[in-house]
Amino acid sequence: MSQTLLFASDLSAENRAAFARAVRLAVESGARLDIIHVLDPYLPRRVLHDLEAAVVADIRATLTDLREDYALPEPSSLIQTMAGAPYAEIIREAHERQADLIILGAHRKRGQPDLVAGTTLARVLRSAPCPVLSVSHLATQAWHDILVPVDFSLTSRHTLRETLKRFPEARLTLLHAWDIPGERELGSNGDYARWRDREVERLRTQLERETEQLMGELDDVPELELVLEQGDPLEVLMTRLRRQPPDLLALGSRGQLGRQSQITERLLSEPHCDIMLCRAW
Repeated sequence: MSQTLLFASDLSAENRAAFARAVRLAVESGARLDIIHVLDPYLPRRVLHDLEAAVVADIRATLTDLREDYALPEPSSLIQTMAGAPYAEIIREAHERQADLIILGAHRKRGQPDLVAGTTLARVLRSAPCPVLSVSHLATQAWHDILVPVDFSLTSRHTLRETLKRFPEARLTLLHAWDIPGERELGSNGDYARWRDREVERLRTQLERETEQLMGELDDVPELELVLEQGDPLEVLMTRLRRQPPDLLALGSRGQLGRQSQITERLLSEPHCDIMLCRAW
């Protein structure tokens, strides 16, 4: 069955990076690229008809410009418009087209987590039937370094599986934040420190076993590094992103790392890299 990538264009200049990434992904994977734009349903019918033609022409022109800028061949594509609430139409179109991936531009409310929750991007991320890419960085190179926060949840396993399947040649860093009771009170005690070190090593062994089991289900095995860091999961992740930003962050949509809504809004308001958010299962 052929793949379908769904890119939702808002016609803005900020959207060009996501458009270019969508074209590149379609070319590299051999997928069809469906490009949609959602019109205001409250416009008069005659205005909608005239606007539709102008929108399609603008998208075609942008597609040509991006192909020339990035020296990319023309992907198989389909350009359509529809009227409605943007987030609802994007989700509906993803269902009807059985999209394998949704590509969206990053929102424009950077540094303001409290304003992210109601954006089209945040709403699509919460309800999409397939992984969603939030793209804010230029598509000048492939995603070589991918960061995947991991735990023992179903969401984490599904996210890792999706990442391995889609980017078999990338270098993956699996990040696990750990915290053991008593560290604050007993951290300086020698016996406790030895016990803690044994527990962390046992955790590493268990995570490596989980990862090897999952990779055994796949044909292509990429380069992997398992990193264990102590601390609050959100702060460990944000510190890692600031210190050593990857090309792509792959994250589960819920149940992973806890406080998922807060984490998603924080990441969207402070995008250190492109983000792929996967459904929980």
